[in-house]
Amino acid sequence: MFIDLFYLMRARGLNVSMNEWLSLMDALEKGLCRNSLLEFYYLSRAILIKTEADFDKFDEVFLDYFDRIQHIEDIPQELMDWLHDPKNMKKYDKDEVDARTTYDLEKLRQMLEERLQEQHERHDGGQYWVGTGGTSTMGHSGYAATGIRVGGKSQHRHALQVAGERDFRDFREDNVLDQRSFQLAFRRLRQMTTRQDGPMDVLNLDRTIDETCNNAGYLQLEFDRPRTNDIKVMVLFDSGGSMTPYARLCSQLFQAVNRANNFKDLKIFYFHNCWYSELYTGPRCVYGESVQTQWVINNLSRDYKVIVVGDASMAPSELTWVGGSSYYNRYNAETGLTWLNRFHSRFEKMVWFNPIPEAMWEYDYGYQTIEMIRNTVDMYQLTVEGLGRGLKKLVSAR
Repeated sequence: MFIDLFYLMRARGLNVSMNEWLSLMDALEKGLCRNSLLEFYYLSRAILIKTEADFDKFDEVFLDYFDRIQHIEDIPQELMDWLHDPKNMKKYDKDEVDARTTYDLEKLRQMLEERLQEQHERHDGGQYWVGTGGTSTMGHSGYAATGIRVGGKSQHRHALQVAGERDFRDFREDNVLDQRSFQLAFRRLRQMTTRQDGPMDVLNLDRTIDETCNNAGYLQLEFDRPRTNDIKVMVLFDSGGSMTPYARLCSQLFQAVNRANNFKDLKIFYFHNCWYSELYTGPRCVYGESVQTQWVINNLSRDYKVIVVGDASMAPSELTWVGGSSYYNRYNAETGLTWLNRFHSRFEKMVWFNPIPEAMWEYDYGYQTIEMIRNTVDMYQLTVEGLGRGLKKLVSAR
């Protein structure tokens, strides 16, 4: 049953095992879906999908298999603007509307395509056009026995509408981080506090039993590193200038890191474009809220893991010239690259997260300085996937 769906999910990169698929079939035989496609959608996702990062991919597969409906992003923006401010629902005769608006999905799709070609203005409270507050089969904030919701919020949830909404795009690993996907990202950040460093002096009883059995009964002791909270983290945020469009993102990242309780110590500093002889303790980067960079290098131990967040975009002179700092009244006696290399020499575990899409690093504004910094520090795009790769690099042996 639905074996083609199984192969389609595997072909699209979803890691669905045969045991999980058989569990889903058992659930179907026991009637857990109650002959509802909506229930089947939720049941399938609960059994087959292991991480929120795959929710969106699952939605796409589900739509393709069950005759895909039109996505919101396929709807013209002008129409979406008309639907932005819905009108109140008018009184209607439910029996009359049910009789008039009962269609199969293929007919609904055909009708929607026709309306998209015909409609040239906003409509509300009607029976025909894509609008709000009416009894049309398309739009939102109204009522119809069947229909395709365009925009708005669901009131009568149907399975393909749930899938069509694709609420989980923000969890995808190639998405730039936002408020919702930080939770997924920080699950990986917690890996920094697992058994990565330290002596292997804690007995692993379960593995000891397994290995002793595999060793024909001869005792084989297995040890783990302790789960000690000994990770020290330093985060450096680029503030102001070309980072202004990413201010909200950095604020969310700051809050998430600052609230994390799985570090032995956490230091947060700020800089603008590049740091020289000073780092700042506040995002305004003013002189009264500064600390000497050399003091940080001399007084903080080498085992701090350094995370830099910035777009790495600036005039090349800010990295390569003495006196090239963008602050006119703050003369830098040594180049930005000198300070960057000096910092990295002290703190070898250091990565740079860039909010600019990686595909643009070679030609966007600042491509020259991005390349210079990438030659010094491992750089990753600030996405869920990039954050995971960067954090893995921080805790790797090399």
